[in-house]
Amino acid sequence: MTYALITGANKGIGYETAQQLLHAGYFVFLGCRDAASGQQAQHRLQEAGYDQVEVISLDVTSDESVQQAVAAVRRRTPHLDALVNNAGIPSQDLTQLPSATALADFYSLFETNYFGVVRTTQAFLPLLRQAAHPRIVNLSSSLGSLTLQADPTWEYYEVKPVTYCTSKALVNAWTILLAHELRDTPFKVNAVNPGQTATDFTGHVGHSPAHAAQLVANYVQLPPSGPTGQFFSEDGPTPW
Repeated sequence: MTYALITGANKGIGYETAQQLLHAGYFVFLGCRDAASGQQAQHRLQEAGYDQVEVISLDVTSDESVQQAVAAVRRRTPHLDALVNNAGIPSQDLTQLPSATALADFYSLFETNYFGVVRTTQAFLPLLRQAAHPRIVNLSSSLGSLTLQADPTWEYYEVKPVTYCTSKALVNAWTILLAHELRDTPFKVNAVNPGQTATDFTGHVGHSPAHAAQLVANYVQLPPSGPTGQFFSEDGPTPW
């Protein structure tokens, strides 16, 4: 059995990625901060005919919650084949200025979007190391691309919510560094930008979560010859 854990899996891209991996034959752990929402998501998937699914209580901002999630996964399997770091929150203010954004706003967003990725990945690495071909996919954004943010011709050049952009730039840096550490192993570690997707993040503007999830699922299922330490969007490699 091939096992995947997805954080923030009760809705949006996380939920749709779970459904696509279930369809591909994975056993999927739905990492959900809210247990009731997680149970509802599991029920919907089971009604759709997928029974290899289990809700795991997981708050990526809590050391205790993450360690309890590791223990829960370990009770089911001695290895984890894939970790999808999907949980994230948006900036509440899209007009933030670097010179005026309070440190508390950075801490609040980083706790989920960046430290949550680091905390969860480090905790699950021992289980991932037991897999034959472990995969880590970190959900990122083109807004975290320093190259694009510095390009006045880029279509989203004026979109610069400071806390969100910097949190995703940190995720990108973490992806590069972790992939380098694991370069001589079977691990594949990549960042994926799903593009503007119709979720709570965007006011439900953009392409469908299922469309975005297909990109994520593709990088979960990379072959041994696949890339690592890269940043991808729908159109292919994205500049850092």
